[in-house]
Amino acid sequence: MEPSLTAYYSGWENYQRLLTGAIAPLTSEQLDLRAAPNLWSVRMLASHVAAVRAWWFHSCMGEGGPELDALADFDEGEESEQRTAPEIVAALAVTWSLVDSCLHRWSEADLDAKFQRPRPNAAGERPWRDRRYLVWHVLEHDLHHGGEISFSLGMHGIPAIDL
Repeated sequence: MEPSLTAYYSGWENYQRLLTGAIAPLTSEQLDLRAAPNLWSVRMLASHVAAVRAWWFHSCMGEGGPELDALADFDEGEESEQRTAPEIVAALAVTWSLVDSCLHRWSEADLDAKFQRPRPNAAGERPWRDRRYLVWHVLEHDLHHGGEISFSLGMHGIPAIDL
């Protein structure tokens, strides 16, 4: 039997644990910290990580149930600017559970499945992508914004993601 994808993405689970560990103790004021006035706050960055996981895995690839519908827009609207650390950590946990269950279930052969983007991108296009691309895209997106979270927290003297 072919190994699940967790054999290839084993570090992602640890990253999830470290990300939520950095977000969980933050106060509302700390969630509002930014690296610069024109950049997203820690709150928005962490909410965006959860939203993108839900958007690509649920809205695009059809994984998970209806409880993920609202999480695909977790970084939208005025309420996204008021979310508490426990709310954000819960969204990260739910979306990680979705990602993790897929990585455990999918094999390398499953990476060839193709999906069309549900809504047009900035260029007005709805490209088709294989699952291989989508998993990598979500992983690199997590890491990119996790780095921004770490930088924003660290520059304000708050413990960041301890990789």
